Amino acid sequence: MLTIASADAALKDYYLDAINVQLNGEVSPFFNAIAKTSENVYGKNVRLAISKGDMSGVIAGAEDGDLPAPRSNRYFDITVPLKNIYGTIELSDKVIRASSDGSGAFINVLNAEMDGLVKSAKANLARMLYGNENGVVCHLTSKINDTVYRVDSGKRYLLGMKVVLGFDSPGPQEVVITDVDEGQKMITVDRVLPDCSVSAKVPVTLSGVAEGTELLGLASIFEDQTLYGYNKTTEKYFAPQKQTYAPSLLEEDHLIDMINLLEAYYDSNINMILCSHSTKKLIAGLMSTNRRIVNSSEIAAGYSSVFINDVPVYADKYCPNNKIYFLNTDDFVLNQMCDWSWIEDEGGRVLRPVPGKAAYSATLVKYAELICRRPCAQGMITLS
Repeated sequence: MLTIASADAALKDYYLDAINVQLNGEVSPFFNAIAKTSENVYGKNVRLAISKGDMSGVIAGAEDGDLPAPRSNRYFDITVPLKNIYGTIELSDKVIRASSDGSGAFINVLNAEMDGLVKSAKANLARMLYGNENGVVCHLTSKINDTVYRVDSGKRYLLGMKVVLGFDSPGPQEVVITDVDEGQKMITVDRVLPDCSVSAKVPVTLSGVAEGTELLGLASIFEDQTLYGYNKTTEKYFAPQKQTYAPSLLEEDHLIDMINLLEAYYDSNINMILCSHSTKKLIAGLMSTNRRIVNSSEIAAGYSSVFINDVPVYADKYCPNNKIYFLNTDDFVLNQMCDWSWIEDEGGRVLRPVPGKAAYSATLVKYAELICRRPCAQGMITLS
């Protein structure tokens, strides 16, 4: 007979292992390539020392000469809090009782809940890798009418999202995106906002995400003025290499020059280029005479790639259309307290009654933060 206890055991003993397999290796090419470790986690924080790359402590000298003196202040100390990533499933008491004489109906509902949870976790992890920890998915650039706005990145994955439009006046507005026009870069929202105007870029933020609660993704690494508490103007080590070209003027040599710059001046072995699908198509067109398109099984099995100087170019729907990232994935690590786990109560149960509802819920959690150990050795081309 199916009971809450047996359902609880299934979540812990069967479903959790399957979840971790899927969420550790089937998210995106970038996520699949980076290391995951708990070595740098101390309490609620990630703490690590990053070498400044100073090689002056090693010299060739005379046989009877002085030994080189040790150099001080050769490391940057980084301490950042782990982010809390949650996912919840909910099962009604009615479904559980209806399955008391046989597990078939309950298992079908549980499988559907778990499939939805895994898909949501994959999508949000992949999206956060490009974000700035604040849940910003795009920006409004102008107002077409009371329900339609032009945005800087009209991606199809925005359709159906509940978001907050961060107007200064009359204030933030929570809406649902009901339509996306990718070609015209426009979104339609579910209610009329007559008093809202766009005078500057207005952030469109995923509803329910508080400021500073998501992973420090590529937007934080490449675009924020500070990173891990260091100012990029005064500490150039934390400033990636950036160049800008008009899309119509982009050439294959520009991509090769960025790879060569990072290798020659920053000793960086670029092993992955990330962009949107439309930008990948643009890059492929630049290489029409000598391009090769293959499937790579080493980093991201099944993801098709264009290669530039033997560096694979991967398309990701969450990558902004106007960005091309040049990354050495060996410099990135997802620091995590543990793998995905269920939150348990004092009795070790993961399924708990929902207050005020005839239902039970279980919450999946990961405490993690993305760190780039050599920001200056990464590159970005902006198409503008």
